[in-house]
Amino acid sequence: MLRAANKTLLIFGALTLLICFWNRNAIPANIAYRSELEHEPRQQAVDRAPFSVTFHETEYRVEPLYDYELYGMIVSFREHDGKSRMHRLAHDHLNVADLCVVWSDTALSEDLRKLDFWNGVFTCNVQTSDSVAWSKFRMDQLSNNHLISADPSIRNRIGNVAIGDQIRIKGWLSRYGAVGGPLRGTSTTRTDTGNGACETIFVNEFEILEPAFSIWRFGLLGSAVLLVIGVVGHFALPYRPYR
Repeated sequence: MLRAANKTLLIFGALTLLICFWNRNAIPANIAYRSELEHEPRQQAVDRAPFSVTFHETEYRVEPLYDYELYGMIVSFREHDGKSRMHRLAHDHLNVADLCVVWSDTALSEDLRKLDFWNGVFTCNVQTSDSVAWSKFRMDQLSNNHLISADPSIRNRIGNVAIGDQIRIKGWLSRYGAVGGPLRGTSTTRTDTGNGACETIFVNEFEILEPAFSIWRFGLLGSAVLLVIGVVGHFALPYRPYR
């Protein structure tokens, strides 16, 4: 009886783990939207001299262009550790992560979950087979943000984001690069597309205003615990030879 129950637990835990893992990046349901998400990003030209910061034994030149503040909801992201081929070759350890966010009507749309978002190495991509959802989607209410910072506390906060989190970013739209190398640029408008359309932000302030609760991520942890219990139980039960 115990062995049969434990086998059921193992199967249930494994299947649930697979389902939850597959859906772990789905935009959570029943999001309590913050009123700040209704605002468009704010930017203003800034007269600030270029400056240098050092991170991971590399000196970077940063050229601020605009003060920038963004309220948005994360729909996709990609963390960087500087070890991927492109970042390693460019000595780019300052780029913490790329966050793809939406705001205003696009964030509040009831059809948002019918869209699929994912991040490439430098890009945010979106697609759907639902023509109605696509017709309501506004590309100028989505941005892929290359976040750069040498501040450990800011980097840690950025490293704790999840899909569905509502965030605030404040900093400078900037060009930057390792001293002696090429500078990486930035978009300065939300209406451009394609190569160079991403915002590069030197982050001065970063907040998770409203963390998202995902039943799939919660289930991923719960099913992993069940699976571990099942495995431990399997080896703890008395040995029964096959006949």
